[in-house]
Amino acid sequence: MAIHFDDHNLRASMVGAEHGITGAELREAVPTAREALRSFRKGFEEGRYGFPSLPSDTTTIQAIQHYAQEQAGSYDTVCVVGIGGSALGAWALDCALQGPHPVQSKGHPRLVVLDNIDPAFLRLALDSMNPRKTLVLPIAKSGSTAETAATFLIVREWLTVALGRKAPRRIAAVTTEGKGDLYALAVREGYRVFFLPENVGGRFSVLSAVGLLPAALTGLDVRKIGKGAAAMTRLCWRDDLETNIALRAAMLHHLVWTRKGKSIQVAFPYSNQLWGAAFWFRQLWAESLGKARDRAGNLVHAGQTPVAALGATDQHSQAQLYMEGPNDKVFTFWAVRRFADPGRIPRAKTGFAAFDYLTSQTLARLIEAERRATTAALTNELRPNCTFTLDRIDEGHIGGFLQLMEFETAFLGELLHIDAFDQPGVEAGKRFTFGLMRRPGAKQYRASFEEYEAKRARAETRSPARADA
Repeated sequence: MAIHFDDHNLRASMVGAEHGITGAELREAVPTAREALRSFRKGFEEGRYGFPSLPSDTTTIQAIQHYAQEQAGSYDTVCVVGIGGSALGAWALDCALQGPHPVQSKGHPRLVVLDNIDPAFLRLALDSMNPRKTLVLPIAKSGSTAETAATFLIVREWLTVALGRKAPRRIAAVTTEGKGDLYALAVREGYRVFFLPENVGGRFSVLSAVGLLPAALTGLDVRKIGKGAAAMTRLCWRDDLETNIALRAAMLHHLVWTRKGKSIQVAFPYSNQLWGAAFWFRQLWAESLGKARDRAGNLVHAGQTPVAALGATDQHSQAQLYMEGPNDKVFTFWAVRRFADPGRIPRAKTGFAAFDYLTSQTLARLIEAERRATTAALTNELRPNCTFTLDRIDEGHIGGFLQLMEFETAFLGELLHIDAFDQPGVEAGKRFTFGLMRRPGAKQYRASFEEYEAKRARAETRSPARADA
């Protein structure tokens, strides 16, 4: 497993001191970065953060492999019912290692992810699956996520209508051991249950049963995923910034964000297989680093907005803004050194210049040329950028890359002096939803929402548009 990080285009020597990091700023930041590593390690040793240990949890990995072997041949579809961190990690792994479309790949079962409560989307998904050949995985750490619970009730009935009392055999739940209503329901109805450690949040859970169970059931080698992540974990504990690229990337992104005002980060994979990982990263970065207060309670409103772009596709939809719009962004390219199939272009000439210079070349060479050209063009416009390069896309590299992104995010939280592992802003919206849907115990949240509605009604009566009408 080899992943490389090129940070040259973040430097002042390439994009100027107004937009890039100077040598003095870099030297000043190194001791702070090492202190961030020590602070994070202390929190880990105290048990506050559990994601670094996931790749070494061989007991869970073996249990997942055993269950996948038990079920082999009895299904053609794995249906994940989850949202946010309970779904995006599974999709990132599937997109990278099976392909970007929900179809059976290499004879393996396909993955269907039910991660939204759009009723039309759910109906189309159910119509595409055979309940007798589907394994259903409800995934929720709390066991009470409204979207997951509502969708699962519909899917559970769909299974029951087709299979009767055998329906529970087609369900395996992932949740917190001994807590929450999903756990209680799973025990009562006899589902197979896999557990998520309490000190691992949803967005950091891809290398737990949350991501590895769907991966194993769709034919991926989760042992290799774990080995790649474990190798990256060992690098991420080092205080050498050359080998610990997660710490170096966190330090540099912190500088370009806080010193140079780059409040937007564009994750720019030049591979469709990494497109799912870009959406997974978007949640990881936004939910971890977008915080109102620091650990001392000071109001800071921290946050760098993550954007997902796909190369070379989005050179034709977003690059105009990136080249000539506000210089408030940093670009992080994700490259692949060797594609499994280079996509050789036929030799036959057409007689037209727009086609003939491409003959006998490869798509792999073209997409790499497009990426390098884009980095050069952005740099010439003084737009800071950097590149992670995976030697290839396989289980080990993807496991390592996802773990790298998690460590970088955690380290950046330490540099910002915020808690990268809570999500109070998300919880506020959840509580309002519970009140609106009349969940028991949520009466006060409904009252709060009614105050908001009353405020809106008062504002509406004073609206200029209403007065004109």
